[in-house]
Amino acid sequence: MGGMSARTQPADAPHRSGFACFVGRPNAGKSTLTNALVGTKVAITSNRPQTTRHSVRGIVHRPEAQLVLVDTPGLHKPRTLLGERLNDVVRSTWSEVDVIGFCLPADQKLGPGDTFIARELAGIKKTPKVAVVTKTDLVDSKQLAQQLLAVDKLGRDLGLEWAEIVPVSAVGDDQVHLLADLLVPLLPEGPPLYPEGDLTDEPELVMVAELIREAALEGVRDELPHSIAVVVEEMIPREGRPENRPLLDIHANLYIERPSQKGIIIGPKGARLKDVGTKSRQQIEALLGTPVFLDLHVKVAKDWQRDPKQLRKLGF
Repeated sequence: MGGMSARTQPADAPHRSGFACFVGRPNAGKSTLTNALVGTKVAITSNRPQTTRHSVRGIVHRPEAQLVLVDTPGLHKPRTLLGERLNDVVRSTWSEVDVIGFCLPADQKLGPGDTFIARELAGIKKTPKVAVVTKTDLVDSKQLAQQLLAVDKLGRDLGLEWAEIVPVSAVGDDQVHLLADLLVPLLPEGPPLYPEGDLTDEPELVMVAELIREAALEGVRDELPHSIAVVVEEMIPREGRPENRPLLDIHANLYIERPSQKGIIIGPKGARLKDVGTKSRQQIEALLGTPVFLDLHVKVAKDWQRDPKQLRKLGF
């Protein structure tokens, strides 16, 4: 297990910058880890698999390096056109980044899903791969040691060479800094790619749409797993407001696949939709730092997951 000790960069070390992405089955702790590294909530964390559809990026700024985190959707066995499109996106992202972190939760035995991803990773030869054993706060040291050995063996069995194997707990911030220390030397030399202070280059519209989508998925766990898409039609400052009291008007459409789902999302007497509006508005205001008027409408886009034209319109 190389790389358990912290690395110190010599004072005259060249600046490094590049892209990293975390992969792993749903709930492996990818978004939580991204947020812990960046130090603020950028990726959308939700205990629903497949909620991060767009490459939400977080940026880790250091004096000697800049690490740009690209969040890819999970790789899964496709059942629909959307699934296939997502898998293509995943593979193309993996081959374009400088380092891949494979997240494996410490508290769950390695399963077929992990092997499936590891096999795909083994096919991407050039990119260094770091095995990140997450959620170490949930296990004792014996269980952790067993998991580290299992991960090591998984790599050997598939001819997949780990650049590092590193245990982290993003919750306790434990070793998150060490992880950044290990990822940085794997990046190419180069100047910073983004100005200091940028935490994400995700267009604000997309982040706003993600926050609304997250709030909409909150209460409908099992009924509408993927069949919600959100399009922000416009975001415009309200005219005639005093300078110290701006208001941003946001008009957004929530798309579902079938008319029968409309009632689920709107709820009795519209209570559910109102709740989604309140919850997402608070998150959006926190994100943009300005008061927001949110106008939400529910629309039916018939079978959008299977229709290339609708997929394009909805940003996939």
